[in-house]
Amino acid sequence: MAGKSFFIDTSRCTACRGCQIADKAWWNLKGTKTYQRGNHQNPEDLSFNTWKVVRFSEVEVNGKPNWYFFTDQCRHCLEPPCMYTAISLGSKAITRCEETGAVLYDPKIKVKQEDFKKIRESCPWDIPRWDEKTQIMAKCNMCINRIREGLLPACVKACPTGAMNFGDRERMLDMAKKKLNELKAVYPKAQLLNADSVRTIFLVIDDPQKYWKYAAENGLGITMVAAIKRLVRPLMKLPSFVG
Repeated sequence: MAGKSFFIDTSRCTACRGCQIADKAWWNLKGTKTYQRGNHQNPEDLSFNTWKVVRFSEVEVNGKPNWYFFTDQCRHCLEPPCMYTAISLGSKAITRCEETGAVLYDPKIKVKQEDFKKIRESCPWDIPRWDEKTQIMAKCNMCINRIREGLLPACVKACPTGAMNFGDRERMLDMAKKKLNELKAVYPKAQLLNADSVRTIFLVIDDPQKYWKYAAENGLGITMVAAIKRLVRPLMKLPSFVG
């Protein structure tokens, strides 16, 4: 499978949130009004103007408190349920870049609220967001404009520890597998999350649910088969913009 991929090594993440800020700065996204909720995570969740968020999870490891950090963002699925759902609804709002594999939301195409709900529900990672005023959807777009100019995504460029990596898919997979083998000796539960089906490959050292309830695909969205079945309707042809 050609194209690009992220490799995110959570064992190297210090939750500096440089990636989160870089994303906001590059895309000139509005700040989110937040409140103190008794923890360090800020903002609380993804939104129309927050495409990447560093999630904080305090867990107990060997009887001691420990932090797990998870830089949540779109997974850029190889076969995106959100895109297939949009197509089944007759919408051209979601496409996939042939060269990179990036799943892209068109900022010029409006989506009805009821259609957006179906699109969001189809995502196993609860990524899609929607603005009620403009009726436009938004999420991480892999910094497609930077990539096309030979630059790294803003979040990767800003990461000071090497937790964020980006490049040709095969190279990222090789890097991820090598790092996994290194960590397995110390962290037996270390694993790559859904590496065979997404372009945002996370490496975690413990149960994914300890990081975030949507860290790994867990059946809360719809399966690829179900997404494709939505397309199988009488007299309905696959639009030419797919691919």
